[in-house]
Amino acid sequence: MSGCGCSEIRFDGASRAYKRALLTVIAINATMFLVELSAGYWAESQALKADALDFAGDTATYAISLAVIGASLYVRATAALIKGLSLGLMALFVLTTTVMSAFAGTEPQAPVMSGIGALALAANLLSVLILFQWRDGDSNIRSVWLCSRNDAIGNVAVIGAGAAVWATGSFWPDLIVAALIAGLFTRSAISIVVQALEERGAAAAA
Repeated sequence: MSGCGCSEIRFDGASRAYKRALLTVIAINATMFLVELSAGYWAESQALKADALDFAGDTATYAISLAVIGASLYVRATAALIKGLSLGLMALFVLTTTVMSAFAGTEPQAPVMSGIGALALAANLLSVLILFQWRDGDSNIRSVWLCSRNDAIGNVAVIGAGAAVWATGSFWPDLIVAALIAGLFTRSAISIVVQALEERGAAAAA
């Protein structure tokens, strides 16, 4: 994020094209949440479960973003703030379950991890392409872009973890990737919260 952005006029999502794009991405993410969560439990993969939670969070994030389009800057920034804090809580949950899984020591099914990871990557790359032109909007719009970008990065990591699990016969690559995804959640959460607080401050002072 360059500067505080308080004096810049940022895209607020108020266009039919953006709303249609957002509805499409919501459908993609909701579908992939169900697919990846089921596969995560079947393959006993924490990385897949972590990425599935990201899909769930994104679905909720996009729905909230759609709901507050056209509202005041303060309302939009407040929605983004809630989403940022929720993303931080999700990161904490993923880290907690990852630590618990480390004690269980169950080796996940590498082929399922890589296969579902590739499917999720295709879905997320499609979402990224759909949303790319609106990546520099206000905190509400920017949170949508960051979530889509995080998903694509996470999917590449899951595919790599599947290959590493297969090559080493160890469950540790799966847990390491789950922890890295949680770290990415945390970084994005901080970025969203900081921008949302700046915009809330600017709106209150106006």
